[in-house]
Formats: sequence, C-alpha cells, structure tokens
Amino acid sequence: MKIDPEIWAQLPPLPREELVATVQRYESLGLSGLWSSQTFAAPFGTLSAAGAVSKTLKLGTGIALAFVRSPLETACNILDLDRLSDGRAVLGLGSSAQSLSEGAFGAAYGKPLAHMREVISLVRQIVAKGHTGELEILEGEYHKLDLRHFRTLSPPVRTEIPIFMPAVFQNACTMAGEIADGLLGHPLWNETWIAEQASPALQNGLVKAGRARSSVTVNLQMWVAVNDDRKAAIDDARPTVAYYSQSPQYLRYFETIGFGDAARSLQAAFAAGDIAGMIAACPDEMVESIALVGPASEVRARVAKRMQHADAITPVVPHYALADEKLAFYARGLADLFY
Repeated sequence: MKIDPEIWAQLPPLPREELVATVQRYESLGLSGLWSSQTFAAPFGTLSAAGAVSKTLKLGTGIALAFVRSPLETACNILDLDRLSDGRAVLGLGSSAQSLSEGAFGAAYGKPLAHMREVISLVRQIVAKGHTGELEILEGEYHKLDLRHFRTLSPPVRTEIPIFMPAVFQNACTMAGEIADGLLGHPLWNETWIAEQASPALQNGLVKAGRARSSVTVNLQMWVAVNDDRKAAIDDARPTVAYYSQSPQYLRYFETIGFGDAARSLQAAFAAGDIAGMIAACPDEMVESIALVGPASEVRARVAKRMQHADAITPVVPHYALADEKLAFYARGLADLFY
C-alpha cells in the first residue's frame, strides 16, 4: 500500500553506522521526510547527520521544545539544518508539559499558546532577516532579544522555513490554522476526534486568518501494529497507549472520546508508581480506538478514513515495553503496508 501524498517516519538518535543505514533505507523507499523529536535528545544533531547522508528527505524537528532555548538559538539551529540539507528543514515547535519545561529545563512556560505565538514570530523574523542587520531589538511578553550587533555569516538558503505546530486540543489546532505552515497531529487522536474536533478547529483558524486549507499541511502521527492476531496487537500496543495517556492534562481529551474513567484510573496508578497497574487500567476498547491494530486490511481501511482529513501521515510502531523481536515484527508489518 502506497498512500499519497506523503509518508514520514520517526528517526531516534542512533550510532553513526545505524543512522546512515536507516536514513538511506528510508530515502530509497521513497519516504517524504523524517521527524526527530526532543524526547531523548535535542533533534538538531540527529537531523543534521541525516541531512548529510540524504538528498531528498525533508528533515523535521518533530518536535523541538519551543520554550527551553532562546528563539535566536532555535532560529540559528534551523538555519544551519536548512543550509546543510540544501533547503529541506522543517521546524516543528511544541510547548510540551509545563513540568518538563520548568522542572527539567528550568525554563519559563507562561501561557503556552501566547508564548508559542511569540516564539514563532521571533524565529520567523530571524530566519528572514538575520543576515541583513535590520533586526535591532525584538521584544515580546516572554523574550527580549537585542540583535543590533547580530548577523549570520551568509544569507539563508530560504528566508521562510516551514513551521509545524503539534496539537492535542482544539485551541492549538485553531492557532495552527492561523499562523503555522503545518499541523502535526498527536498519536493519541482517534478518528472521531480528528473528524469532529481537530479538523473543524483547524478550519476555524484558517477562516480567522483568511487562509486556504492548502496553506497548512496536516500530518497525522499514528501508532500502527499490523498483526492477524488482533488480540496480540492490542496487548502489544497497550503499554504505549497507557504510557502516553498518563498525563492529567489529557484528561478532558479522554472524557470527550469516552474513556475518562479509564484515563483517571491509569493516571492514578502512574502517580502511585504502579506501572503494571497503569497498563492494566487501559482497556482493549481504548487501545483499539486510538491505535491502528489488527490485520493489514483493517488497518488500511482506518488509515484511509483518517486521510480524509490529512495530507501526510507518520506511522510508528507502539514501541513501549516491546521486546526486540516484537519491535522487528511490527516494523516489518509497518514497512510492508506503507513503504
């Protein structure tokens, strides 16, 4: 199955030889792009290495944490990646959890949507004019950048680099429709949420800004476990769905899609340090609603339904707590279906 127009993959930090082989394999299979997230490391190094050993793949920070570095540093990093890859960089910026930004990174969080809007504006100004000496002082609610003596060594490959926003809730989708070049859908989204919440919210933002739907590329991340044994696929995907559901900030999402009680139970287990209990509290129905699990024909039909609202997809194996042999099994199934 080859789904048009775009299929992306996730690229974690890897040793040199493994990274080179993985990137070149993805390129040979005709994928559109690679995301590297700030889950285990900052994404710019991994993507720079990927850019040096590829020619066509788009290279996206999916996502870089927006508030944990200066907008100037973010802009310089994406300008470097765009230069190294000859114009293939995509900047995905997300707010992440307040506890992570403020706790682990010691960075100010503030009101995340307002903060994100400011960061995107500042990064865009630096990308466009950081080489001209025109910027002087850029000041907002969260950042004040004195750039009177700053200038990049050379003009950028592009003065506009695509910026993607990730989203769970409607307000972020609306803001993406207003100001972003792309929307990266959360893998927790199910078909109902995509159709009834995310897509209308995106359209509201587009209308508010007077933009066409073609102005924003919608890329849906989704967990995929292809297996003729549906029960086995559900069991194997359960730890990943449970782990990503443990944040209390997602509770109103689960309430809306009908799994509020299950989410409360697994979040309570996580808070108590009971990981086994957290996984056990995630019912089959919740896993099946969110992850695409089961035989290839059924997964294919569900992907087609989601693609009615999207331009691209990023299918990933639900990897949490899976042994290497199962990871390899599901990776083969994913490759057979999509590549």
